[in-house]
This record gives sequence, C-alpha cells and structure tokens, in this order.
Amino acid sequence: MWLFLQEKTNFFNGKLKVLHIAPELCFIDRMDSLPNLEYITGDIESPLAKVKMDVHQIPFEDNSFDVVFCNHVMEHVDDDILACKEINRVLKNDGWGIIQSPVYDLENTIEDKSITDPAERERMFGQRDHVRKYGNDYAKRLSKSGLNVKEDRFVKTLEETKIQKHALPVNEIIFYCTKG
Repeated sequence: MWLFLQEKTNFFNGKLKVLHIAPELCFIDRMDSLPNLEYITGDIESPLAKVKMDVHQIPFEDNSFDVVFCNHVMEHVDDDILACKEINRVLKNDGWGIIQSPVYDLENTIEDKSITDPAERERMFGQRDHVRKYGNDYAKRLSKSGLNVKEDRFVKTLEETKIQKHALPVNEIIFYCTKG
C-alpha cells in the first residue's frame, strides 16, 4: 500500500485530511509525522486510535475527509455495506480511500449471520472473529454502498526486483474507492 500511495496518489504532497480506521501500528507514526496531513485514527477497541468510533456510525460530518483507509475491517463488522456507506458519507466529493480485506478465490462472498460459534466461524470464514469470507465479488459488493470501487492490480505493474525486494504478494489487489 505504501508503494501504491507513493506512485499513484497525492498522499505525500497534497494537503489532506485523513481518517485511518483500525490503524495499523506500522503506519501510525509514519503517517502522523507527515506535515501535509491532518491525520486522525479511529477504532472501536484499539488504544492506538485517537478517536473511539464504530465504523457503522462514523462520528464526523459529511464530506469531512480527503482520504479514508480501512484495512482488514470489513470481514469483522456486522454490516459491511452500512460501514462503506459511512465511509462514502464522510469522504469529500473528490476524496478517495483504500478498503482492503482478505479476498479468496471464490465466486461469491460467504456470509451466514447464524454462525456465532468461534470455532465454526474459523472453519467457515478463516478466523474466529470474521463474520464473512469475501470472494471475487468484493468490489461489486462494496459498490452497493454507493462507493465507486476500482480493482487496481498495481503489484503486477512493478518490476520483479521491486516485488522481491518488498516481498509483495503478486496477486494483491488494491481496492481504490472514490465517493459515489
């Protein structure tokens, strides 16, 4: 994602207000230190986040953010479409976001709200705290929220030496979203 931000966005030189939902430790200090960003982190549980928030009800006004990051969250939340509607709501008209999640080689997402047993969730969805297992319909599914979701196969455009240097997964897709 860092390489994508460097090569394909204005993240490092635009004056941007950024919301990072469920911020990853490896990014927090690096992003927070960028002088061009107003960087806000939010999470329902993590003590690393500046704002305690539920992605289903983001506590910011409409059109507040230039950028929203939300990585490896949607497979955990009760209503991924509602969460994406909230991201769409808080994005500015020319805003963009990246919403990553594990995506499996399945035609369609598997979801069954009646499965509450952690062991059964792990068997069905790959992890005890997952509530769905995304398939190849991930972008189409998120688009139901009103977001415009583009599948960017950025890694496949890189030189092999760069892929090896950074140990990048060649099948990784960046799910780049714009306000719908």
